Amino acid sequence: MKFTDEDWEKAFHLNFMSALRLAREAVPHMRKVGGGRVVNITSYSVKEPIAGLVLSNAIRSAVIGLAKTLSRELAKDNILVNNVCPGRIDTERARKLSQARAERLKRPVEEINREMAAEIPLGRYGTAEEMAGLIVFLASERASYITGTTIQIDGGLVRGIQ
Repeated sequence: MKFTDEDWEKAFHLNFMSALRLAREAVPHMRKVGGGRVVNITSYSVKEPIAGLVLSNAIRSAVIGLAKTLSRELAKDNILVNNVCPGRIDTERARKLSQARAERLKRPVEEINREMAAEIPLGRYGTAEEMAGLIVFLASERASYITGTTIQIDGGLVRGIQ
């Protein structure tokens, strides 16, 4: 409980309000053209909270609730709303986090990366291209019966059933 109200408000604006503002701006245009897709990028922390990330765990879960509500309200307008929950994806941010962890633990970053990848049943981080493929699918006509859903792309990392 070390975070201030200001910390919570900043996290809320960064993670929740950005999703709300995107939908608020896009939906009128989607209605004019007869439909569209909203795909929010959240985190696997909405399925399995990550230790030490209380702000992210709590606020990102609110995005899931927003998307579920909007999916029901906007379905009549042929606007589909879904969430993508990436696990460990090989990005610049992931590399910076690994580097920071290695420095904090005074261990080689390669060792940290191997350990973290070993926690993933597929034994590796996902790629940006793999994540993009899922998002492109959700934005396509092939996903015309998928709305209100939260899909993990995590190599099997999350241990939960749902």
